Amino acid sequence: MTVLAVQSETVRLSSPATRPRRISVLGATGSIGENTLDLVGRDPTSFAVVALTGGRNATRLAELAVKHRAELAVVADETCYAELRARLSGTGIEAAAGADALVEAASRPADWVMAAIVGAAGLKPTLAAVRQGTCTALANKECLVSAGPIFMREVARHETALLPVDSEHSAAMQAMAGDAPESIERICLTASGGPFRSWSLADMEEVTPKQALAHPNWSMGPKVTIDSATLMNKALELIEAHHLFSVPAERLSVLIHPQSIVHCLVHYRDGSVLAQMSCPDMRTPIAYSLAWPNRMQAPTARLDLASLGALTFEAPDEDRFPALRLARHVLAAGGSASTVLNAANEVAVQAFLDGRIGFLGIAALVEATLGRSAHISATSPDSVDEVLAIDAEARAIALSQLRTFAQSAQAR
Repeated sequence: MTVLAVQSETVRLSSPATRPRRISVLGATGSIGENTLDLVGRDPTSFAVVALTGGRNATRLAELAVKHRAELAVVADETCYAELRARLSGTGIEAAAGADALVEAASRPADWVMAAIVGAAGLKPTLAAVRQGTCTALANKECLVSAGPIFMREVARHETALLPVDSEHSAAMQAMAGDAPESIERICLTASGGPFRSWSLADMEEVTPKQALAHPNWSMGPKVTIDSATLMNKALELIEAHHLFSVPAERLSVLIHPQSIVHCLVHYRDGSVLAQMSCPDMRTPIAYSLAWPNRMQAPTARLDLASLGALTFEAPDEDRFPALRLARHVLAAGGSASTVLNAANEVAVQAFLDGRIGFLGIAALVEATLGRSAHISATSPDSVDEVLAIDAEARAIALSQLRTFAQSAQAR
């Protein structure tokens, strides 16, 4: 038995087996899921695919299930079930649909589960994976942002190896390598700054969804890409790091690093700073979690510092990117404030993509929702159902604020 200590949490890993590692991928049709299966497909004798899930792209989900010989394929949207079943007919692969089926897929016995369902919809399936007590690779921010205390309590209870997949948190885990929490002074997450790092507020007023979806370094899904452009992704990652590593907010910081080569810096009390570096490719942190506690071959570009010539860093501008300020606010407030922030941000991002608000309106809508949600932000939920109820109420408040924003715009 191998033991991994992630700060105050102790988790368990079974001794390495000679059989293929049984894995499931929740969110298989998204960018993280596709990258995970790209790695699995390069070494098929080492892995056996148990379950794959997708949102509503039944065609792609069926293709992946057949290619990787999955036992089960689940589509979240029940209206897509007939198509999935038809495409898997005669393959011997089970087909299912709906929220309950997602949880059942996450509960299928597996050695390792990738949790990459985007949004609050991933909370219950990811908790089901955690309760297996094996390895859960976490690529769903909302689990920790919306329900951090509840989620980490389940991780500890089931002695689950929780392996962060965000490049920054994976880098922090690698840099700390089990060091005692008291030896760490600060964890600094890096951010590329997104496509508008040097833009003025006046220019950012005119940003279009197409411009915001053009990230300079990373290839990601639309929601995460917009979050990167507003720096809300870094705000969410600060909250994640607080729960993952049991580090107080005052010992967490963010540094803008346009090249996206250094993913995290860990500052120690003796003055040392350890950094993890790699070319910007999500297959690197995915491979680290997939092979943990070992390492596997990955088809990623190798870092050549000489050709890069220089790495640059700068402090974030919170006047143009207020999301970081909002993250510190919700960490200080505690309760359900981070649940409200996450719900409001999901509403705001979709409204921007739909052309209902401008780019700067994303953070403004989140802040307005937080201001109108004091009655629920102060509560501390005891269960996932309570978290989801708070999430739903926060979304309703955000939608109400969105209508107010629209009326104000029309009045102008």
